[in-house]
Amino acid sequence: MPERVALYLQDAHDLREAMRYVQYAEQRGFEAVWQAESRLVRDAIVPMAAYAAVTERIKVASGVINNWTRNPALIAATFLTLDDLAPNRIILGIGAWWDPLASKVGIKREKPLKAMREVVTVVRDLLAMKRVTFHGEFVHLTDVELDVVYGRREPRHVPIYIGATGMQMMELAGEIADGVLLNYLVSPKYNELALHHLEIGAKRAGRRIEDIDRPQLVVCSVDHDRKKALDSARKLVTQYLGQQPHIMKASGVPQELLDEIGRVLTWPATPEQIERAMELVPDDIVQLITASGSPEEVRRKVDEYRAAGCTCPVLYPLGDVKLMIDIFAQA
Repeated sequence: MPERVALYLQDAHDLREAMRYVQYAEQRGFEAVWQAESRLVRDAIVPMAAYAAVTERIKVASGVINNWTRNPALIAATFLTLDDLAPNRIILGIGAWWDPLASKVGIKREKPLKAMREVVTVVRDLLAMKRVTFHGEFVHLTDVELDVVYGRREPRHVPIYIGATGMQMMELAGEIADGVLLNYLVSPKYNELALHHLEIGAKRAGRRIEDIDRPQLVVCSVDHDRKKALDSARKLVTQYLGQQPHIMKASGVPQELLDEIGRVLTWPATPEQIERAMELVPDDIVQLITASGSPEEVRRKVDEYRAAGCTCPVLYPLGDVKLMIDIFAQA
């Protein structure tokens, strides 16, 4: 049986170019494409519709939308519409967003676990074509259903994956989600702790960890010129070392390096600050939390994530996208 592999796209490419990459990934046997929606740049829904319209088999996922800025009834209606376009090929990836971005646009991310539980519960029921009345702390619906008049009224198969990084959200994913989208820029060692907490949540719901799909975002910078590949990844790594030091520490990045970078970078970091901080980040740290380097090094690193519990690497290409796809082609 071929190993599962997927593609991850953000906003680095013209959207029509991204559509061609998705078509190529489908031809080469990739299982899915996940479209980012993390910053205020490219939303996930429009690209998902574009990818779904020009492909026949590949699954199309949000990687991830947040549970704060769209009403859950709208989330359900949106993913029903996507399922109309690509039946049984759509995945709803949803996460708790992040600060300071959320606070800057007026969102108070209070009780994120409770908010996520309410949204996932209601969206799942609506996609099952149930009539829903729900009054929680964050979600309020009274006698609501997906009001399909002319289309398919049967329940829609749209799996819900929680994009979790913290361990409490990991437990919630184990309890209520069809899958968890494990984060990128973590070391394979991070997965040990993550899967432990995923299993705690699964047991809470009478499930096994094997019942929960575990795709993982993996930054993938590959080039026949090893130095070029490493330098390509270094900028992204540097930004995350400054923005997510708690995650980086959990992955084994030395505290001294995090402190040193923290003295250079502010948020949002200026290009000049990033350039200065990049000089502090050695190759071994780049390769600790990314799959970067020669094709052989990249394959080995992705295999480490698989061995650490990832069921499907979701490869975030830096550099030559087609080369990366060819290296991991399943067809």
